[in-house]
Amino acid sequence: MRRIGVVALVVAASVSLAACSGGPRGFIERQYSLDSTSGDVTTYSSRDPVGTTVTDIVGEEEPSARTADGGSEYLRYRDDIVTVSPAAGGGSSIRVEDIDGTYRSGGFAYLGPGFTPGSPSDGNAGSGRTGSAK
Repeated sequence: MRRIGVVALVVAASVSLAACSGGPRGFIERQYSLDSTSGDVTTYSSRDPVGTTVTDIVGEEEPSARTADGGSEYLRYRDDIVTVSPAAGGGSSIRVEDIDGTYRSGGFAYLGPGFTPGSPSDGNAGSGRTGSAK
């Protein structure tokens, strides 16, 4: 009887941990090749094109927001932004940025086009302009 209790506890802890992950980070770690890690950003590579890679990631966990711009796709999860872009030699590059700590510490992160806060309404990120051109 004691063994059943221990097994139930391990299963419950695993389910709880998976539910709190806030994104597909574990799936990406298992599925794709690690390229680099720097601070809160980890980059992976996929042999598949952007569309196939995004479909696989979204199939694992649906993002809370999704948009595309210039051949790249941006997936917004509770704690992460996943950016999938074409890689120079073919396939795709997957960039996973942990944004949870950035926001808690009062920092600003550019979440990609179409995401707010952080997405300039006129699309002129970094141009120094505010508002719309007249």
